[in-house]
Amino acid sequence: MTLTPEEMDRKIDEHFGFEARDDVEGVLSTLTPDVLHDVVGWPTGPARGREYARPFYEALFADLAEGEVTCLGRLYGEGFLVDESVWRGRAVGRPFGLEGRGRPLEFRLLHVIEFAEDGQIRREAVWTDLAAIMRQLPQT
Repeated sequence: MTLTPEEMDRKIDEHFGFEARDDVEGVLSTLTPDVLHDVVGWPTGPARGREYARPFYEALFADLAEGEVTCLGRLYGEGFLVDESVWRGRAVGRPFGLEGRGRPLEFRLLHVIEFAEDGQIRREAVWTDLAAIMRQLPQT
């Protein structure tokens, strides 16, 4: 059974809602047990399985605060979607290894999400605009 764009939207919006509330358990509940979680450029590389994705979310929620995501657009295919968004908030920790010092931060994100037949997320690949992050968080 192929998911409709509306069903995909509901699942990814649920996932992003858990992220907005810094709810690690909620985020993980939207993923299949064997999810492939790949934040391109993350030091440990792609993670296979919910528990191996957990450290990324724990770090993310410690490093970024007051986050707000604005969806710029989505593309849909059979069992997948591509989401382009902008994240705005504050860098309170060390996002992507950079000292945040509580500074405001805004950057673009691109998600490629594949869904299992039951509607759970089976693959999440994420690209961030690291150049924009580095410009806003100079380390000098």
